[in-house]
Amino acid sequence: MAYTHNSSRKPLIPTFLYGTASSSSSPFSVYRNVITELDTSSSAMAKKPFVVPAPKESSGKIEMFSPGYYAACTFGGVMSCGLTHMAVTPLDLVKCNMQIDPAKYKSISSGFGVLLKEQGVRGFFRGWVPTLIGYSAQGACKYGFYEYFKKYYSDLAGPENAVKYKTLIYLAGSASAEVIADVALCPFEAVKVRVQTQPGFARGLSDGLPKFVKAEGAAGLYKGLTPLWGRQIPYTMMKFASFETIVEQLYKHVIPTPKEQCSKSTQLGVSFAGGYLAGILCAIVSHPADNLVSFLNNAKGATVGDAVNKLGVMGLCTRGLPLRIVMIGTLTGAQWGIYDSFKVFVGLPTTGGAAPSAPAKRRGKCE
Repeated sequence: MAYTHNSSRKPLIPTFLYGTASSSSSPFSVYRNVITELDTSSSAMAKKPFVVPAPKESSGKIEMFSPGYYAACTFGGVMSCGLTHMAVTPLDLVKCNMQIDPAKYKSISSGFGVLLKEQGVRGFFRGWVPTLIGYSAQGACKYGFYEYFKKYYSDLAGPENAVKYKTLIYLAGSASAEVIADVALCPFEAVKVRVQTQPGFARGLSDGLPKFVKAEGAAGLYKGLTPLWGRQIPYTMMKFASFETIVEQLYKHVIPTPKEQCSKSTQLGVSFAGGYLAGILCAIVSHPADNLVSFLNNAKGATVGDAVNKLGVMGLCTRGLPLRIVMIGTLTGAQWGIYDSFKVFVGLPTTGGAAPSAPAKRRGKCE
């Protein structure tokens, strides 16, 4: 059947969809003109690309020498010192007892035997809580303030002198940091030595600290601060300055490629090696003061003169030294390995291998 168009009925499909340009008399001409206008402007926009700017994204990296940088170094110091010192508690326990009672603890092997016989396996970890907390606090200050003072003294020296006198900057920065770090460590060290060398004194920090304060007063917790400075400041100066120097020499003479081109695993291996070698030097330099600290914290009212008279100068320098070399070498190597591993984890460069950063010009570069 043929379809007959009825002009009196409205079309089913709007005429502007099939009308021609000449059909201006159509009742839908207004809509057709609007569509034409939109078409024209769409063509113009097609010629000029429309770009929606992407939101500004944060790189997520920590800016060198920013507060976040020093916070990361501080937390890395907590991990490196607290965990490693706690792990070597058995060695530290034997070493302290060899220093205090050499007649009973004659050697490393016999020292472990005596402890095992008298206190069992659990006795090897006596004093681990004050060790963990004390050395975590010390590590936070030691590494965080070292990074701060190294940059601060480099800025004071200026670009040329910062390179020329870099070793002095390492020494000054580490000494300044250790002065602060030992104030944080000293109370815990006092309790640790008393717990480890006087069986029956206390089980650990929770009962040992109040018992110590009751016996000697709060000031007694800092009785060993001066000898602790005497032990730790030379130790830390040697630890940081020798580490920086050894790492620089390793990259210069041993590693065939520049540090910037080495893999992260290679850089961390260099950090451990440099730390271990630096630790051996640290142990030798700081050992007399270490014997002194153990002696003073073990005996109430003891003086430096008493320690020298009883142990002798040679005894202060050598008693327990082989064990301490093994302990401190391993400890220091592990500390630098953990510290630099954490720095790599948060996107920071490993320590050492270049001169101290000069102000402004080297800001943000690998130091």
